[in-house]
Amino acid sequence: MRRLFWVGVGVAAGVTLARKATETARQATPAGLASNVGEAIRELAGAVGAFGADVRAGMNEREQELSDMVQQRSGVSTRQGRAPAGSATAGGRYAAARPHARRARRAEG
Repeated sequence: MRRLFWVGVGVAAGVTLARKATETARQATPAGLASNVGEAIRELAGAVGAFGADVRAGMNEREQELSDMVQQRSGVSTRQGRAPAGSATAGGRYAAARPHARRARRAEG
C-alpha cells in the first residue's frame, strides 16, 4: 500500500514538472516572448488610459468646485455662455491656451 502511494506521488510530481517544463520552453520561444511583451503593452496601455480618465475626472470636479466657490463669493456665474464639457467648442487641443491669451490682453489694456 505504501509503495502504491509513493508511485502515485511520483507520477503526480512527474506530470506537474513536465507541464512546467513545457510551459517554460514555450515562453522561451520567440512567439512566447512576443506574447508576453504584447500582454505587457496592453496592460500598460490600459493603465495609462485609466490614469488619464482619472485625471480628467479630477480636473472636472476641481473646476466645478472652483466655479461654485467663485459664484458663492462674488455672485458671478462662471458657467454662463460656456458649451457643455466634452462638446467640440468647449475644449479641444488648444483650449488651455485661450484663457492665457485673454489674461495677457487684459494686463496690457
